[in-house]
Amino acid sequence: MKKTIGLGLAALTGALFMAFNEGAVSEETLAIGAAAPKADLKMELTTGKTISLQDAKKNNGLLVVFSCNTCPFVIGAEGYGTGWEGRYVDVQKAAEKAGVGMVLVNSNEAKREKGDGMADMKQRAKEKGFESIMYALDKNSELANAFGARTTPHVFLFDKNMKLVYRGAIDDSNEGPEKVTKHYLKDALNNLSTGKKIDPAETKSVGCSIKRV
Repeated sequence: MKKTIGLGLAALTGALFMAFNEGAVSEETLAIGAAAPKADLKMELTTGKTISLQDAKKNNGLLVVFSCNTCPFVIGAEGYGTGWEGRYVDVQKAAEKAGVGMVLVNSNEAKREKGDGMADMKQRAKEKGFESIMYALDKNSELANAFGARTTPHVFLFDKNMKLVYRGAIDDSNEGPEKVTKHYLKDALNNLSTGKKIDPAETKSVGCSIKRV
């Protein structure tokens, strides 16, 4: 009887541990100045093509945004504001103006059957007008693990040498564009393109944990 209770408690403890650590990652988040890892890893796009970070890079660098279809910080919900994905098109335009490539990466491997599969990604891209933005599926969260990416969204900006120059949040408000007072990412893109110092180079990413298996 005692053995049965002990096993039951152990199973319950394990289940609780997994529940509270879903999306946890042991790797350190990529440091400023570090080279982009897994730059040659091929990922499937919603267009049916495959691409690597090296392929997506433009003359002045590359912007990688870890995103998804299900996080309320991304898509918006009561209590979470309008969602950061509503700013992706403007961010893409800012990146293009700065001569920087951009790719959205969905690393929610544990939710492929719950809204973050390729079919869902294609539908989301169509609904939100992301056709001009590359949206890639990160199989087994391989790229997210290499980056130490933690949230959706979590942004990483690389220069022309694929060295990290900014990481963190898009801006300082998830409540909506009208609430933004600090445009971290747009400022970083502008400074990168004009050769100015990026300050701050790091901000805190706010969002849901990436759902790893």
